[in-house]
Amino acid sequence: MPGADGHQERTHAYARVGSRGWGGPGLLGAARLDAGPVEVSRSLGPVQVLHDAPLAPLTSFRLGGPATRLVTAVTDAEVIAAVREADDSGTPLLVIGGGSNLVIGDKGFDGTALRIATRGVELRGTTLELAAGEVWTDAVARTVEAGLAGIECLAGIPGSAGATPIQNVGAYGQEVSSTITEVIAYDRRAGETVTLTNEECAFSYRHSRFKADPERYVVLRVRFELEDAGGLSAPVKYAEAARALGVEPGDRVPLPAARETVLKLRAGKGMVLDAEDHDTWSAGSFFTNPILTDEQFAAFHARVRERLGDGVEPPAYPAGEGRTKTSAAWLIDRAGFTKGYGTGPARISTKHTLALTNRGAATTEDLLALAREVVAGVREAFGITLVNEPVTVGVSL
Repeated sequence: MPGADGHQERTHAYARVGSRGWGGPGLLGAARLDAGPVEVSRSLGPVQVLHDAPLAPLTSFRLGGPATRLVTAVTDAEVIAAVREADDSGTPLLVIGGGSNLVIGDKGFDGTALRIATRGVELRGTTLELAAGEVWTDAVARTVEAGLAGIECLAGIPGSAGATPIQNVGAYGQEVSSTITEVIAYDRRAGETVTLTNEECAFSYRHSRFKADPERYVVLRVRFELEDAGGLSAPVKYAEAARALGVEPGDRVPLPAARETVLKLRAGKGMVLDAEDHDTWSAGSFFTNPILTDEQFAAFHARVRERLGDGVEPPAYPAGEGRTKTSAAWLIDRAGFTKGYGTGPARISTKHTLALTNRGAATTEDLLALAREVVAGVREAFGITLVNEPVTVGVSL
């Protein structure tokens, strides 16, 4: 979901597609799964299996057709068994976590959809381990209650814990890559579980090893190292959050205040799920913020001056040597697609230009038609091609 500059702030849908697509006891009694081979039954046994199962209710868009087969796994062993069964039979596999960043075609998914519903929270000192199916917003709340800093500004982000490393989820000055120490995943290529260190995850802006190699890994558990700062937050980095808190960037504030402020900021942009608010029937940020080379940014700057006048400066954020990030939300708005744009069942959010929404009766094709219109308009106005953030299943822009 976007912040003031349109940063993606939702957990990834935790959805991967393909015949090999990804795809001591805890506080909730979760079993630990360490690196190395795991022997599990190839039979799904008592796992819940539904046929011709609706997928739209499993997504925040509430869009998409049914899956040929839907499997719900509540343990790591069940996840692995379902993945192996699909791999062994050559069946296309769609892995679903929170469904908050997922666009499924109206025809649905011809294969097995695997819903990861594992649970488990283990907190030892400042070390946190979450099962992939844990609800991310609940996990953030628990760390704040425990007085631990590091992910408090990621409050309110819909989706599952296992999705966070895929996208390197970030919001309001924090990214999970700053606190993740290890990711435990099932390696479909090797046929075993592996533990990847932070460095091996190859995190970058809204990217990771898992996203780069989408048909290899299924995340099972994520480990974090948080900070005990005496009940205070990590240094507040994001200017909008600092202003709302009445502090300077770099200051620390009580953890509950940081979390509550972020939740209020997100709610004001329609970025906290609410079944009664169609502005939240979305995937949050539908487009990523473009990162441009110096040459590309210079050309873009010239287009801005030509279109909007010499006094207009586009948003620009350092993104590494020779690279600048600009705001997708700004581009969309300045290209003429303002809040509430559209007359059909799929429209731009009335609260944030970066969110495309289902007003209640949309189809996936309605949504994609709006997305294509926005992409074409921004390209014509500024010479930049926006890239969609949500995972698409059976469709594309």
